[in-house]
Amino acid sequence: MAREARAALSPLRMPLTGGQALPLAPRHGVMLAVFLAMSAGVAQAQAAPAAPSIILTMLKWTPLLAQGFALNIAMSFLAMAIGTVFGFALGLGQISLLAPLRAGARLITQFFRNSPWLVLLFYCMLLLPFEVRIGNSIVALPGWAKATFGLALPVMANVAELVRGAVQSIPSAQWEAAESLAFTRLATLRMIILPQCIKRMTPPWMNLYAILTVATPLTSIVGVSEAMTLTGDILSSEGRTELLVPMYLYLLMLFFVYCYPIARATAALERRFAVR
Repeated sequence: MAREARAALSPLRMPLTGGQALPLAPRHGVMLAVFLAMSAGVAQAQAAPAAPSIILTMLKWTPLLAQGFALNIAMSFLAMAIGTVFGFALGLGQISLLAPLRAGARLITQFFRNSPWLVLLFYCMLLLPFEVRIGNSIVALPGWAKATFGLALPVMANVAELVRGAVQSIPSAQWEAAESLAFTRLATLRMIILPQCIKRMTPPWMNLYAILTVATPLTSIVGVSEAMTLTGDILSSEGRTELLVPMYLYLLMLFFVYCYPIARATAALERRFAVR
């Protein structure tokens, strides 16, 4: 029985990271900080004698960069929320007893799960309208909102696989015991199966969120003014080629500082919720 549970759980872990959390360790942060310091030192040596300090220039633009990074975080939160809600329903559809519903949910999951994220972003940016009518009002649909929806599509498909894998990892004896007690399938899912699935889904769900967060700079390609776009604008405004490497390493450091606690929490939950 334990072997069957582990076999059913393998699809839950494999689509994202092969069963492991993001491999971030403190040494990676130290190495990144060292590279940032070294690049700033090299850039300072290449700068003109009268040019402002590299460090002071980076600090000057930090508030603007933080605003762009906040948009990255907001898009990741919204995309994760939308993808989780629809992915949960899609995952339950994959285990439905109705063959058409099961086949349709499986088709949608595999389509969006195997589609390049950037292609989905382009489709959403080009096909979604610039404004929508709600009653008598016309509401503008900004680019970041359309990009968020584009990111939510692959998240939805991956969450659907997490749900399906978690449900199938529950030993079949629990379904049979619930059936012998006259539980309906819906009651069995709600009261017995899904509560056990939550702890199995939480670590890979958190890992998926970290992956989504580091994927949000893709939206810069479709014109969203997030941190990556603003970094390019800062470099254009300064007109100093020596700032190129330090500024992008600085941005990378921001993402590391945000994602590292998530990676550590994911690893801790995987150890705590390990399926024996």
